[in-house]
Amino acid sequence: MIASPGQNYLTPEEYLQIEEQNAVKHEYIDGYIYAMAGALDPHVTIAGNLFTLLRNHVRGSGCRVYIIDMKARVESLNRFYYPDIMVTCDPRDNQTPAYKRFPCLIVKVLSDSTEAFDRGDKFADYQALSSLQEYVLINTKRQQVECFRRNEQGLWVLQSYTSDNQSFRLNSVDFEETMTSLYEDVIFE
Repeated sequence: MIASPGQNYLTPEEYLQIEEQNAVKHEYIDGYIYAMAGALDPHVTIAGNLFTLLRNHVRGSGCRVYIIDMKARVESLNRFYYPDIMVTCDPRDNQTPAYKRFPCLIVKVLSDSTEAFDRGDKFADYQALSSLQEYVLINTKRQQVECFRRNEQGLWVLQSYTSDNQSFRLNSVDFEETMTSLYEDVIFE
């Protein structure tokens, strides 16, 4: 993320209005906006693969899958983020066409420039979403999927999948798929 120069404090409503009209996407943190960087081929390919697989899986279930351009709102912390993939099964999210507040699954495909933030502060912020059951980080340099799952005690437990695994699982949407399908057409650096 890149801070926008010379910016003034924006209300959430002002931010949403600017985002509607702006070609450049911004994330919103406590009244300030941060421009999003572009993505490389492996990032876009992985996100596209997972979106397609998840969309086919949840079809007809009442759940919705969103890719890249849909915002997740962490209202209690005054934040808007753009996950790479987000799934919501909560009908209340049908009332907000510009953002979703009740996702059960958020996926970030890792980039060098944002990996530390995605693993740290952003993950901490997402934990404030009571609906969130899984936060998933997908590596673009090697086959690796890290699933952080909220257990019955409210603790986040990591399950990691690598190229040694045939498949990976997303419990929040009862989904299992092969690592080969997730990484189809990805050329590693």
